[in-house]
Amino acid sequence: MGGTYRLAAIPGDGVGPEVVEAARRVLEAAGNAFGFGVEWIEVVAGGAGIDAYGAAIRAEDVEAAGAADAILLGAVGGPRWDDPNARVRPEQALFALRGGLELFANLRPVTVHPALIPSSPLRPELLAGVDLLIVRELTSGLYFGRPSEERVTSDGRVAVDTLWYTEAEIRRVVRLAFELAQGRRGKLTSVDKANVLATSRLWRKVVDELRGEYPSVVVGHQLVDSCAMLLVKQPAAFDVLVTENLFGDILSDEAAVLAGSLGMLPSASLGERRTAHGRFGLYEPIHGSAPDIAGRDVANPLGTILSTAMLLRWSLGLEAAAHAVEAAVGAALDDGFRTRDLVPAGATSADLDGLRHVGTRAMADAVIERISIRRAAATSVAAGPA
Repeated sequence: MGGTYRLAAIPGDGVGPEVVEAARRVLEAAGNAFGFGVEWIEVVAGGAGIDAYGAAIRAEDVEAAGAADAILLGAVGGPRWDDPNARVRPEQALFALRGGLELFANLRPVTVHPALIPSSPLRPELLAGVDLLIVRELTSGLYFGRPSEERVTSDGRVAVDTLWYTEAEIRRVVRLAFELAQGRRGKLTSVDKANVLATSRLWRKVVDELRGEYPSVVVGHQLVDSCAMLLVKQPAAFDVLVTENLFGDILSDEAAVLAGSLGMLPSASLGERRTAHGRFGLYEPIHGSAPDIAGRDVANPLGTILSTAMLLRWSLGLEAAAHAVEAAVGAALDDGFRTRDLVPAGATSADLDGLRHVGTRAMADAVIERISIRRAAATSVAAGPA
């Protein structure tokens, strides 16, 4: 494949540095196997940014990250910075990156590896065939609306947040969801609360206006509360779901129970900008910073590693390398490697037979080894007999 790619690494807080380091090693192993190089730039953000600079992320660091081919992020936040009265909070780094770099669509794929079915609390028959993609609008809605503040009135304190969407903001993320559904199984579910919210009624109108441009896609509308129920009752019925910021945040975390752990799920935050190699994006696991296990080498790095596979596919255009990383993760799971979050609750000794309990670094090592094995095998087959 050749070439060297510039990537920005934002380790962040808690387990973020550990899972980012694991994913970087996997990405570099993929580079060695497929003949490309990676040049990294380091960005300090989140609580670490507050400690270092007094800001969750500096404007110059947003600019530097945006100049790379893609961004790999760990997680931000933790109890050290949880003061509700604080004017500077770690999560402001995410808003600055998403808003400043116009990363309006968050893609969260959810699949269930057969070896992890025992790790899910759902009955095995409900998990057969689960392969869904949640497309979450990322730069508007309740998290970005103004005013958003606490006020003191004669009746006591009140707080207000503003739920705001423009037609253009809805249209661009819904159009992307239609395009993704068109390339998958041709089914799009739009999730809203149109029976209550004016923004949801506008959302539904825009979806219906666009559906005529995608005749091969079957479109359905689902209220968010009933969708939350169906995600655990009939998860295999979904293909692509598209929804606004807050609903997408909640539903995608709920969907993590299907895969067995929050630690398994990757994500990509994309905009419209394209680089010389692909679509610029920010890639991160959907889990938080988990400060209670930080520094103990027990965090599951697979969500971050699978995020690098999405990075390879979407931002670098390296499909073969992306597939190799995903296949190596699957092979490591098939071979019994498990971080502690993937061990079923209440498992008996018989359930644990054949499983290898490993930490963050050892799980990354298992994936790296399988990338090398699979690449060597593919090269041998391509070369043919001597």
